Amino acid sequence: MSRRQDSTRPRVAVVGAGSWGTTFGKILADGGAHVTMWARRPELATEIQEGKRNSEYLPGINLPRDMHATHHLSEALEGAEQVYLSIPSQAVRQNLKAVRPLIAKTDVPIVSLMKGVERRTGLRMSQVIEQELGCDPARIAVASGPNLALEIAREQPTAAVIASTSQETADAVARRARNGYFRTFVNTDVIGTEFGGVLKNLIAVAIGIVDGVGYGENTKASIITRGLVEMTDFAVAFGAQPETLQGLAGLGDLIATCQSPLSRNNTAGRLLGQGYRFDDVVKQMNQTAEGLASVAPILQLAREVGVQMPIVEQVKMVLDGTMNPRDIAPHLTTDDDTPQGERTQNGQAGGGGALWRSIQRALDQFRNGGRGAAGDRP
Repeated sequence: MSRRQDSTRPRVAVVGAGSWGTTFGKILADGGAHVTMWARRPELATEIQEGKRNSEYLPGINLPRDMHATHHLSEALEGAEQVYLSIPSQAVRQNLKAVRPLIAKTDVPIVSLMKGVERRTGLRMSQVIEQELGCDPARIAVASGPNLALEIAREQPTAAVIASTSQETADAVARRARNGYFRTFVNTDVIGTEFGGVLKNLIAVAIGIVDGVGYGENTKASIITRGLVEMTDFAVAFGAQPETLQGLAGLGDLIATCQSPLSRNNTAGRLLGQGYRFDDVVKQMNQTAEGLASVAPILQLAREVGVQMPIVEQVKMVLDGTMNPRDIAPHLTTDDDTPQGERTQNGQAGGGGALWRSIQRALDQFRNGGRGAAGDRP
């Protein structure tokens, strides 16, 4: 492609060149954007820039010619019309301090690709971005959904949700972040979209634990079903719309993360279930499993609003070494022997089909352009 043709393409920057950041850069480039990645390590930037590969994080994947990379943050952000952030959640605040002066005179959208909460403060990533960049929340968007990086890098079709308090921002980002294999929907429920991405990681760790122990599909189905209730109760308590947790950012992401060996959180849980200690699991993971860092702050937030999360509590006990992974199954649904109604949706008991309605909404988003979920629209 000539420089003239390349200059007509919208310029976007992706800060972070791990598996998900690089994959999202590919999504954007395949959708017609001129993409510049920022990589912390010079050798990784060189491999992406010259070899069009990221062999450490996306082995076997050829990257588009319109993907470029640099380890100089100012070069990556220069002229960017949209900025996408894909950094481990516990390092976001530090990295944003370097980003702020470089975009201070712009009003470009800032898009979070991250699924975690800050351990020290319990803040969602959009809240950290707002604090550190000092920008209008209407400029901030978040992306979430059933998005396993390697599958998408192989161009296997999937969908995601772009959320922003500004419909205009959500629409602008969704139009840019889509192509033939990646479909984007929009909503204005930032809280639900972010918490869906965070909470499903914790349930995926639980699934990994019981998988590592050797328990079967009944146990996993119980965790996924009851886990969705915990996710919804928690998110709604903080102002989310329950429909969001029934869509791609909730149920869709939960299914993908819990069932796939590509999931970092599932892998981390499986190692715990096999008897590895927490420190050993962290050493074995060459990529960040956000769920491990989010367990404690999420439980603290849950206690503050009076939400019970028995599955996540058991995960923390396994992480702390105070529970044998094999003992997690009897504690999946209740803390005592008192019979309880099966709450299936936002505090309701005896809903008779609420889970099926949740699944139906997620399937409808794929089948008929998103009309099955009130919170997400194309």
